[in-house]
Amino acid sequence: MDALEAILTRRSVRRYTDEQIDDETMQKLLAAAMSAPSAANEQPWEFIIIRDRTMLDAIPTFSPFASMVKRAPLGILVCADTRNVIVPGFWVQDCSAATQNLLLAARALGLGAVWTGVYPMEGHVAGFAKHCQLPEGVIPLAFVVVGHPAEESPAQHRFSADRVHSNVW
Repeated sequence: MDALEAILTRRSVRRYTDEQIDDETMQKLLAAAMSAPSAANEQPWEFIIIRDRTMLDAIPTFSPFASMVKRAPLGILVCADTRNVIVPGFWVQDCSAATQNLLLAARALGLGAVWTGVYPMEGHVAGFAKHCQLPEGVIPLAFVVVGHPAEESPAQHRFSADRVHSNVW
């Protein structure tokens, strides 16, 4: 699948089959995520791969938006290590770009994924920090649930000329 097709057909997938995701595919997802642009090429991202069924099943207790993880084989927590940043504050954009790359790579590889928000919701941040034993200064931004889609969602055309302005509003 080419990049434009992956972008235009990507959908949030919340229903998965029981099929596992192999290590090679996992590495491709992470390589795509780590190829994102970042301010000053800082690359503040860190990733926690969660496959343990007990850990996955506990996540909705502190992150209710991630309830679909109970039926998925994999979750990826996208974090920023803010302890030694050069350009403070840009980690949100950097890790968001990495998360989007991860979602697009999942689509291109025939997987389904959904971005569940963590930051800036304090309870979700604290829940993931405790659950994944994050060190002080490592902040979770997003939790991506990944699996083989149980069904294919049709493409939606979201382009709206009404939202395009030329030179001024």
